Amino acid sequence: MAIPGYDSSNVAEYTLEQVGARVALVAGVVPDEFGLAKSGREPPVDALADPVDLVSLEDLKAVEAVRIALVYDPSKLPPGASPTDVAVAVEIEDGWEPLESTVDLDETTVTAVLNDRPPGSTVVAGYDDTDEEREE
Repeated sequence: MAIPGYDSSNVAEYTLEQVGARVALVAGVVPDEFGLAKSGREPPVDALADPVDLVSLEDLKAVEAVRIALVYDPSKLPPGASPTDVAVAVEIEDGWEPLESTVDLDETTVTAVLNDRPPGSTVVAGYDDTDEEREE
């Protein structure tokens, strides 16, 4: 899973097949403990998959890029929702924050690419209606 603009030999990749989660990152220090785990947290109401924990995220140093790709279930979208209204969301102190994401309809995956670590360590693929909320 390449990160655009980075040499693949500098990219560390982690996969958790059972929930369809992949993370690729470029960082100065990636601890041996870093990885992915199925989360025990309650998913948000608009979740389209199970939450995933980024293990030892706080131990990453000199982060240049993080790419999070999650498989989602399109049948869980609300009636009338666009199949492109899906985002990677990260759990923060007061809820879930959608990240700027790209949807692959053929693979039913959603991907977020960041230039730093995400603001939380639990992520999920979810229905993102923030554009509708902004219009109201």
